[in-house]
Amino acid sequence: MKDELSEIEGIHKLLDCCEGSDVMQLFQKKTYTDAFQKMYQEHVTVFDAIEEGYHAAEDGDQYLTALADALTSYAVEKVDACSRKNKKEHLLMDLNMTMAVFVLPMILEYHGEFSKPLANKMTESWKKSFPKTNLGAAEYTTIESGFHKTWCYITTAVCRSFQKPDDCYELRTLREYRDTYLADSPGGSELIEEYYDVAPSIVKHIDQQPDSDAIYYSIWEEWLAPCISLIESGQKEACREHYIEMVHTLQKKYFH
Repeated sequence: MKDELSEIEGIHKLLDCCEGSDVMQLFQKKTYTDAFQKMYQEHVTVFDAIEEGYHAAEDGDQYLTALADALTSYAVEKVDACSRKNKKEHLLMDLNMTMAVFVLPMILEYHGEFSKPLANKMTESWKKSFPKTNLGAAEYTTIESGFHKTWCYITTAVCRSFQKPDDCYELRTLREYRDTYLADSPGGSELIEEYYDVAPSIVKHIDQQPDSDAIYYSIWEEWLAPCISLIESGQKEACREHYIEMVHTLQKKYFH
């Protein structure tokens, strides 16, 4: 790519990297690493061109702003083309996920001089056009390491709705339970992997509901608070059974 127009075309291709695929299916423990590496290799030439263009531009900051705004405008066009509200919402969630787990991490993975400034400008531009989203730029290694922090995915979503921090008591209790009891119990590792395959989709579909906060509160009342009480009283196997029942119940209702 030798001019800004072709670089913008490359930016559009970045946003289309998951087109034709279910981004949630790609973003799973067994598929994410291969999918990410494949996409990264397919777009290295885009990053090479952006790095070259950044150094050649009279105003590098303005150059990156134009690319970031071009990507956001392309996303807005895609969303606006949907005629139905629910289709718009589903597409925006998929685009937001594509940005969070593929586009921004690929840009940062390139480690060019443009990488961090462009990632920051993209998140700023995205939030202006889609103010209800909370897009952030994370590196691939950070996201990939999250697959080793399973079993707390739904609890994390619940705590997020309560505006609790990542190191809150509830999450620390369940993580310790996972690491010191569940992972070492018979079938525990398999259970954790099975759980992670369905939990992200459960959370995604709850987040799409207009009363998601109320749903998360009911999950807390009916499932998580009793689990934590069971752990505190030493009834670890009972906690395991209660948590499995929760996942199966939510899977039937929200896993699509």
